[in-house]
Amino acid sequence: NCIQLPRDPGLFRCVQRFLETVASAVGDLPPATTSLNISHNLLTRLPPAAFARLPRLRTLDLAYNHLASMAPGAFSGLGALATLDLAHNRLAALAEGTFAGLGNLSSLRLDHNPLASLAPGVLLPLANLTRLSLRGGHLPALGPVAVAIGHLPRLQLLDLCGNNLSALGPGPPLPRSLATLRLCNNSLWGLAGGTPGLLSAVRVLDLSYNNISEPAAFSRLRLRNLSRLLVAGNPLDALRLLEASDLRPRSLDVSGLRLELAQVGQFCRRLGVTRLRRLELRRNGLRELPEGSLAACPPAATLDLSGNRLWRLGCLGALLGPGQRGELREVVVEHNLLQRLPFCRQPQVLPRLLNVSLRFNRILTVGPGAFAEAPALRLLRLDVNGLARLDRRGLQGLRGLRELRLDNNRLADLFPGSFAHLGRLLTLNLRNNRVSVLFPGTFAGLGRLQTLDLGGNNLRHLAADALRELGGLRRLYLDRNRLQEVSAKTFVPVQASLEVLDLRANALRYVSHRLRQQPPFRHLRRLYDLKLQAQRPYGLRIIPQRFFQGLTSLQSLFLAQNSLLAISADAFDDLGQLRYLTLADSSGGMGDLPAGVFKNLTLLRSLDLENMGLRRLAPQVFGNLSQLERLQLAKNELRSLDWRLEGWLPALRYLDLRKCPLSCSCANAWLPAWLERSRVQVVYLYNYTCGDGGAGATMMVVVTMVMMMAVIMATVVAMVVTAMVIVAVMVVVVVPMVVTMVVVVMVVVMLVLVLMMVVMHRRYAYDSFVSYNSADEGWVLGELVPELERCSLRLCLHHRDFSPGRAIVDNIVDAIYNSRKTVCVVSRGYLRSEWCSLEIQLASYRLFDELRDVLVLVFLEAIPEAELAVYHRMRRVLLKRTYLRWPQQPQAQRLFWAKLARALRSGYEEGEEQEEGEREEEEEEEEGCGEP
Repeated sequence: NCIQLPRDPGLFRCVQRFLETVASAVGDLPPATTSLNISHNLLTRLPPAAFARLPRLRTLDLAYNHLASMAPGAFSGLGALATLDLAHNRLAALAEGTFAGLGNLSSLRLDHNPLASLAPGVLLPLANLTRLSLRGGHLPALGPVAVAIGHLPRLQLLDLCGNNLSALGPGPPLPRSLATLRLCNNSLWGLAGGTPGLLSAVRVLDLSYNNISEPAAFSRLRLRNLSRLLVAGNPLDALRLLEASDLRPRSLDVSGLRLELAQVGQFCRRLGVTRLRRLELRRNGLRELPEGSLAACPPAATLDLSGNRLWRLGCLGALLGPGQRGELREVVVEHNLLQRLPFCRQPQVLPRLLNVSLRFNRILTVGPGAFAEAPALRLLRLDVNGLARLDRRGLQGLRGLRELRLDNNRLADLFPGSFAHLGRLLTLNLRNNRVSVLFPGTFAGLGRLQTLDLGGNNLRHLAADALRELGGLRRLYLDRNRLQEVSAKTFVPVQASLEVLDLRANALRYVSHRLRQQPPFRHLRRLYDLKLQAQRPYGLRIIPQRFFQGLTSLQSLFLAQNSLLAISADAFDDLGQLRYLTLADSSGGMGDLPAGVFKNLTLLRSLDLENMGLRRLAPQVFGNLSQLERLQLAKNELRSLDWRLEGWLPALRYLDLRKCPLSCSCANAWLPAWLERSRVQVVYLYNYTCGDGGAGATMMVVVTMVMMMAVIMATVVAMVVTAMVIVAVMVVVVVPMVVTMVVVVMVVVMLVLVLMMVVMHRRYAYDSFVSYNSADEGWVLGELVPELERCSLRLCLHHRDFSPGRAIVDNIVDAIYNSRKTVCVVSRGYLRSEWCSLEIQLASYRLFDELRDVLVLVFLEAIPEAELAVYHRMRRVLLKRTYLRWPQQPQAQRLFWAKLARALRSGYEEGEEQEEGEREEEEEEEEGCGEP
């Protein structure tokens, strides 16, 4: 049920496996496991010593389960565990002893559980705990929590946001080691129960969104030790709060307090004149900032005005005083309503300003000299605006700029010379604009550029000089454009430097094995990463001959989702350094791969061939992959695996064969023994079903049975041959005894037949087990059960006859094997149910145990074959059997009940009648409960 990650042999993921017990996840894991993820399953409880066989475990994720209880000692034996995640479960209480044995634990998440209380000693074993999250619970007060954490000498962070806290006490002081306390989104409107010593060691206190309106409530607390107090979302007056408490003004974060412009000046004057690291005025509803409005503030390295309602921002230098201009290094004005950038006729230069972020505004144009105040700028972010025009002189003077973000705007034209002044630019992001053509000289002056992102635009063609003057370019992203072809001439300017090229989701397509021009990548000898997946709308279709010629350094190649019809046998010949190749979801009717296609990929480590339509694994294709460690073959048409696979792929460690119609025949009989001695991890092997077994039987069970049957058959054949030899000798030597021998044989045969009849007619507890979906319970209890029990048939129903307290699977198995037949009431709800799928599979297993078919199918509604195809586990069962269909006409229902009763009594399953005349004829003959 778990997957071992190839990059880390000690890490296992058992995510979304519908697991109900811990044993089903950890039962076959090695003791050297260091990290285990069992999140998003159906676990309801943890038994004692649930993980004792994994003593080296350091990380355990149990989030998003249905855990309602954990037995004392559930984690015993996990002395090395450092991180435990129990978030998003149903834990309402924690018993003392639950965390016994976790002396090394440093991080514990219990958020989003309905915890209403904490036992005083429940956290006592966690001596090394540093982070504890109880967010999103039902805790009513801080006092009991303070008692529970009082013995945690190393606790540094406690998160209690989103509980029902209404009081801070009564309770003991918090641990001296606690530096961060988060109490946001509670109901601490009056800070009741607070004492001066309660928060004496806390450095960061978050009281956001508690509906605190009276500043006097803070007077009972000692806050002078705080380095930061967050009170956003409370109807508080910041100035009155400072007057009522001993809080240092520099420790108060006024974000979200709706300060008016006049209050901003007063607050700044309280901050003194010493340099600040950050001045944050976020989410205060400010609409404008006149000149000099921030001059009263102390010098700050960062000015953050995000989340306000500013529609216009004046010249930054004019907002500040002379002392502030020389200290400012970063300006953040995100999530406002800015529509344009000002032109400063006499700019006040900010000589040390390095970063400016104006994201998430409504800026339409960047005019001449828009950033003349910041000649030392290194990072400029104008992404996620409505920017439609960039003036040629808009970025003039920014000679030190290293990174420019213009993505997610409306730029349609990039004028030559727009970036000519940015001689030191390293990263230019133009993703998700409307650029349709690259004019000659567009990137003039960008000789040092290393990353150019043009993804998500409307480019249809790249001219030969489109990338001219980009001699230092290393990463080029052209994905999600409309390029219909790429030419080798285009990449000549970057041939000596380009390392990453992204061309996915364009319109490239080839219809012939022969290229009409030179191979497009022949000059890119330093390229190590190439993405060509998901070409639109039809895919690449054909990979031509020598298509990847020249890519002698390529290590990763992405060709997925391309609907390939053919791959030239020499397509990958130049890729001797390739480590990763994916052709997943590229089946366009090609079938098997051509012989020798991977012959030169001797260094390949990972190969993804999922959903390629492969029918077999041929040595001519896979024979040279001696270094291959990971092979993904899911969703192919493979029916068997060649026993020579181990010899072809000696380094293989990970094999994915999910949803392949593997046959449960002798052709795969070698698999169990190979897996027993091999180091290969076959993903979810014991969940594979037989491709040719109509019952959807589990493959490994059936293959093992086939091996046993083969051994038995060989033994029987040997015994028969021996018997025949002995009989022949006896006939020749002792002729008079032949008649006596015949009589003896006949008697033995009769005895065997009698014994077989006794076994076949053993008594069952029930005549039939009824398998149905809860949505059809009305019909089953109102129609089926009364009618069949009127005919003296004993029925087994899960709500009536299952033993309470037993495992559901055990109850199902007993019901099926203690019943002569199993009636499956098939409807659309039945097909969608995992439990119904399990019941029909378990009933089908009796074919192998007793060589008897016990299934009786009753269709409540007409379901087309195309709709059945979705439910691959039950499709073969339903399509290969005759069945009864519930008729809507009252006259035909008598015949239905007669045929169903006869099938349950005699073991013969009647098929669905095809001719209306035959149905009426039989209706006249059948009476009562199936008796003629």
